[in-house]
Amino acid sequence: MNGPKRDEPAGSGRRARGALESDVLAALWAADGPLTARQVMERLPGELAYTTVLTILSRLHDKAMLVRQREGRGYAYAPVRDEATHTARRMRSVLEEGSDREAVLARFVSELSAQDEELLQQLLSGHDAGDAGGERFDGGR
Repeated sequence: MNGPKRDEPAGSGRRARGALESDVLAALWAADGPLTARQVMERLPGELAYTTVLTILSRLHDKAMLVRQREGRGYAYAPVRDEATHTARRMRSVLEEGSDREAVLARFVSELSAQDEELLQQLLSGHDAGDAGGERFDGGR
């Protein structure tokens, strides 16, 4: 047997595909520019096979989350969106899954730390004053 199976329980030392994708994205966001598969592999924790990193990069490219440019015989990859935009889209997607937006938002806000609640109030106040940083803020509608 060459290693753990895909469906092994947590704690087996093997990361799920979603966790690998997140790790790869984090490495790319932290970089100053596009990275090759080998450069990504060197920035990831643990020991991953080069082919595993290539597979994850290809999947993220197929999902339109990465762009790639020719570099030598391979490619260098860069994220399409910055981390904040990616996370905001995921949050909005989760919000849209719920049947009661008001309840979900109320629960979300009630569980914020005092600092995050204050930051959210500042951001909303800035939006009210017309300071949205040039981006449209419409709650995803």
